Amino acid sequence: MATVNPAATATKRAAGTTRPGRRPAAAPGGQSRPVVERKHAESAAFSETPKARGGIQSLERAFAILEHVARHRDGISLADLSKRVGLHTSTTFHLARTMVQLGYVNQLDDSRRYRVGSRVFALAAGALDESALLGFATPALECLSAQTGESSHFAIRSGDEIVVVARIAGTGMLQLADRAGTPRPAHATAIGKVLLAAMPDEQLQQFLARVELRRFTSRTIVEREALVRQIEQVRRTGVAFDDGEFDQEVRCVAVPVRDFACRVAGAIGISGPIWRLSLQALHEKAAQVRVAAAQLSAQLGFQDPVEADAPRSRAATSPKAERAAGTRRSNSRAR
Repeated sequence: MATVNPAATATKRAAGTTRPGRRPAAAPGGQSRPVVERKHAESAAFSETPKARGGIQSLERAFAILEHVARHRDGISLADLSKRVGLHTSTTFHLARTMVQLGYVNQLDDSRRYRVGSRVFALAAGALDESALLGFATPALECLSAQTGESSHFAIRSGDEIVVVARIAGTGMLQLADRAGTPRPAHATAIGKVLLAAMPDEQLQQFLARVELRRFTSRTIVEREALVRQIEQVRRTGVAFDDGEFDQEVRCVAVPVRDFACRVAGAIGISGPIWRLSLQALHEKAAQVRVAAAQLSAQLGFQDPVEADAPRSRAATSPKAERAAGTRRSNSRAR
């Protein structure tokens, strides 16, 4: 009967004996195995375990992929995508392929780059009904009125009419007696000019051909050529003004609000009496209206193309380059 020598067994274990076909582990201080390196790289972007967050890692990775794809309207390559999400290329490929099959990501035939799929747009469009818009717009209007002291409003286009769907009274004295739901003339209001500027040229010409440009005050623009020139200016600057054109005692400023598809979903603006809202004050408060519009647009899924490209320059910088830059800064301070 054969006996087992414990000392020999311990010696074999200490020597790192492995089964045939399996690569031996590297000794301390030696080179790491590729599998370990890959797992370490993939976990770098997800340092906190899903269990600690109460989530599932595959879902977290899939949504990280979707978010990065959505930031690149021209598409993103597999190599760039894997770098940004911090996953190995093969892992990113299999997750992205599943999302393509489900319709949430689309892969272009010519460049093989990934873009947002139709299922995402279908979900977003279903969520952005009028009640959802009100839910997003009301807090933004409350904040805008508190900051400016003037009445704020959010409007959409319904056929040939401009309808104020949400309104918040300002904090200043003698606020305007205005109600939500009342239609407004597009050519004589700041919110109307914003929504007219969002029309394609052909649609705008059809609107001008069938709608009467009624005069409300001596400042109302009733000439079609003059209105078109002002609409072109709104398109260039992204802001519209109403200098007593609908109500001779009221001035307004408005800017567009965009949704996830970069479409103009509505117009947000403020209005106040001319004795309090001078032309200079109107232009100064236009900056606050722009900020409110940007925040509301972000809630509707709009991604500024400039901000979307910003992570690319940061991600393109390798850790080695960052360490080299840090060394140069240190040497410069030492000199």
